[in-house]
Amino acid sequence: MKKNNSPSKRTWTRFKRNKPALAGLIFIFILMLTGVLDYLIIPDQTPMANTMHLQLSNKKPGRTFQFLIVSRHSRVKKVSFIEKMFYGQKTDFKSVPITTYRVSGNYLFVREYIGDDEEAAETSYFAGKNPQQFLEKNIYRQTFLLGTDSYGRDLLSRLITGIRVSLSVGLMAVLISISIGMTLGAIAGYFGGTADLVISWLMNVIWSLPSLLLVIAISFALGKGFWQIFIAVGLSTWVDVARLVRGQVMALKEAEFIEAARSLGFSSSRIIIRHILPNIAGPVLVMASANFASAILLETGLSFLGFGAQPPMPSWGGMIKENYGYIIMDAAYLAILPGMAIMLTVYAFNLIANGLSDVFDVKSQNVTI
Repeated sequence: MKKNNSPSKRTWTRFKRNKPALAGLIFIFILMLTGVLDYLIIPDQTPMANTMHLQLSNKKPGRTFQFLIVSRHSRVKKVSFIEKMFYGQKTDFKSVPITTYRVSGNYLFVREYIGDDEEAAETSYFAGKNPQQFLEKNIYRQTFLLGTDSYGRDLLSRLITGIRVSLSVGLMAVLISISIGMTLGAIAGYFGGTADLVISWLMNVIWSLPSLLLVIAISFALGKGFWQIFIAVGLSTWVDVARLVRGQVMALKEAEFIEAARSLGFSSSRIIIRHILPNIAGPVLVMASANFASAILLETGLSFLGFGAQPPMPSWGGMIKENYGYIIMDAAYLAILPGMAIMLTVYAFNLIANGLSDVFDVKSQNVTI
């Protein structure tokens, strides 16, 4: 049997030898899988995990509560499996947390939960002719593994749903930055002259501006919203890619195989797309991984300042903004958990970038034809 010794196979073999980079890749894969499944696995499967029980504000991790369904909404449409996976399912009932209940005749008497140190008066509900069946259908228990936030929402559900926000912003921003950066960098590096001067001037102007301030300025121009984050972050991170591609193209355009392509009459666009860009894919992948981490940090910074994902959309940066005041109180985990999620995700992408840098030997700039 012929051994598979393709470039991609050799690249993967070298990458696997870097254990930290491989661990980072596995972590990101698990994160992506969790983000895709999201509404299928989280306890609160409503859109944006936004079910509120104000009585359960800031409850400790691991607390379990009983709930009584007090009304049902028959007009709520049951969505398909795919739609639920992407957007969640609106709840068709309203429930309240309770501490105790008892049945007397055809009535159910409950005490609503209003606090650990307080006891509410009993409230009665008609249970019908079969109270036991009523109890089975209308009373349930829920455990909040990571506790609840200040609005009584399940923190675990919102943390998992926040994965989609961070990864989608990172992915779209990287695609935008790579598209713009590779296009402008290749034009500047290959053609030189006036094109190089104009693009280099633009890169230097963008480079001189702090990234966060630039993103805020673009957000002001585009308005607050989810898709605006993609554009704002992407437009602020393309310069690194353009500078890298420009330098790589300038070095490669004088190579013998490029001269041979010119002598064969190939067009400039074909030479750039078919012969130059494939040879700089390694450094670009390294830059894309690093930009992914930067995009996540920019998005969380925007959300913390109020320019990113808007409530009730769960964003890790927004969650820190909502709960950073509890750091000096007895509920610091409300801000620490999303902060840890940001840190681990960014660290994992940086490990992948370091691993790719070693695999492609970016420093020595090896070129393959």
